[in-house]
Amino acid sequence: MMKTILLNNRPKGKPTTSNFEFVEENKILTVNEGEILLEAKYVSVDPYLRGRMSDAKSYVPPFELNKPVQSGIVAKVIVSNNDKFLEGQYVSGLLNWQTQQVSTGVGLTKIDETKAPLSAFLGILGMTGLTAYLGLNEIGKPKAGETIVVSGAAGAVGSVVGQIAKILGLNVIGIAGTDEKIELLKSKFGFDAGINYNTSTNIDADLKELAPNGVDIYFDNVGGPISDAVLFNINRFARIIICGAISVYNETETPKSVSVQPFLVKNSALMQGFIVSNYADKFPEATQQLTSWLSVSKLTYTETIVEGFDNIPNAFIDLFDGKNKGKMIVKI
Repeated sequence: MMKTILLNNRPKGKPTTSNFEFVEENKILTVNEGEILLEAKYVSVDPYLRGRMSDAKSYVPPFELNKPVQSGIVAKVIVSNNDKFLEGQYVSGLLNWQTQQVSTGVGLTKIDETKAPLSAFLGILGMTGLTAYLGLNEIGKPKAGETIVVSGAAGAVGSVVGQIAKILGLNVIGIAGTDEKIELLKSKFGFDAGINYNTSTNIDADLKELAPNGVDIYFDNVGGPISDAVLFNINRFARIIICGAISVYNETETPKSVSVQPFLVKNSALMQGFIVSNYADKFPEATQQLTSWLSVSKLTYTETIVEGFDNIPNAFIDLFDGKNKGKMIVKI
């Protein structure tokens, strides 16, 4: 029985399970010459998928209604009529939310499962790790001794950013939503300090205490009031890296925020958004460095693994309530 998850309708505000439709088909897929049959093993759910569920103009086309949702997936080659792929191999790539599907192999990356567990290729050795490494280095231009603040710090990207910053000799402050996550940042990921935005009465004041010499780099995963508070603490020539804005993805009205221009002008600061594919030519060297650090335990990672294909939508929705520690992955 082959299962597929379709986008049933476009979310208004926070997504719900009613935005998705489950389809089951009792059929055998045909694998033609040059094609491979894939069986999904691990599915990545990520905040950016929310943007593709709306029909607003963006850097990538929206998902079509009544068509399968797509995300990063690790799959096993079950049948191969393509001499570039062997049966039994594992691959990763942007694939449909389906238990099985046919592919030409275009856009797929072969996985060496001896390097790390399969799920890691959706996280620290996949787009998550690449986003952290390339955003920090290409825009942040980190220098030893500087101070970096990371929002969404206990999430998939944020937790890797903080670790890389520590490897490079920075003072690292993370912002997350529970005391448990703050402790995780310090005990497992090596952050120097953390702020719980749900219990803090004044994030601006907390940052002034933790970073008395100001903030040189801000890696922003959340947007909203948290990011406003960081602006009051940036140094001259600060670099602000805009990776995401999960706090406002589900807003139905235009969010109100402080005007960033005075902060940027006063401090000659840089604010730049990015998508990881901007740096596709640097993927090989970034992957090599991440793999090297992981192999010598300079990097570690945390995953929140949900089991069962039918739970993919719920796992995705849980991202917006901060129920994940590290990378959120569904094991099929």
